[in-house]
Amino acid sequence: MTEVIGIDHIYIAASDLQRSESFYDQILLKVLGFRKNKFIIGGDPHIQYFNRYFGYVLRPARNSSEHDSYSPGLHHFCLRVDAIVDVIAVANQLRAAGIEASEAKLYSEYAPDYWATFFLTPMAFA
Repeated sequence: MTEVIGIDHIYIAASDLQRSESFYDQILLKVLGFRKNKFIIGGDPHIQYFNRYFGYVLRPARNSSEHDSYSPGLHHFCLRVDAIVDVIAVANQLRAAGIEASEAKLYSEYAPDYWATFFLTPMAFA
């Protein structure tokens, strides 16, 4: 049987593609070192951020309804790094870039060794 070894890519529909691109340029390009390219599918512009493990793709939303994380569909997306020092560094870099990110800390309610920082995308990116 074939084993799934990871996520190849994730598509996010953005209500404001330019604003989303500026936001993710800060996080994915400047803080996390992803690369970026742009392409067109079905006449729609797409912005892809990628590293050697997976891609994160923005595309335009087709309606303007506000995102509800408890409706069916994506609730949240979590990125993994190698070590606690990396979580702390990313949290600090996000805040230095003007992104409201929580302090990196241990969340033992999730797992005994679960360190994280949290941030939200602006609601305009639903």
